[in-house]
Amino acid sequence: MESLFNSETHQDILKRLNNLNENSTALWGKMNIGQMFKHCQLPIKVALGENNMEMKVGFIKKQIFKLFKPMMYSDKPWKHNMQTAKEFIITEPLVFESERTNLVTLINEFASKKDHTNWPEHPVFGYFTTEQRGKMQYKHIDHHLRQFGA
Repeated sequence: MESLFNSETHQDILKRLNNLNENSTALWGKMNIGQMFKHCQLPIKVALGENNMEMKVGFIKKQIFKLFKPMMYSDKPWKHNMQTAKEFIITEPLVFESERTNLVTLINEFASKKDHTNWPEHPVFGYFTTEQRGKMQYKHIDHHLRQFGA
């Protein structure tokens, strides 16, 4: 499984992001390109501890989510049109280039933390190792780049 902590993979993701333009359209889903860029920023901010999401998830639901946790960083691609947390749904219009720049900045910041060991707890899935975080962030961004044909 690829990881954003691998320098070649990191550079490949940045190249794929730069291949997109304002007219890039989704092959599935409801987001436009600017919204996708913003959406991809949010899980990285959670991982970096910059977005302390208050997700109201009861004990039983949290236990069920833990069963799905390995899916977040496994080799198996995510399905198209997967349901996302309401906190990650972006509907407002956004400026393409600003959101791409913000996403690249966050990806670079995240990738620089490959030796980091003190990650904040995820509000739904609990704790992830550094290796799992690198794979999970790659998998999420790759999913949305494929959504836009990149």
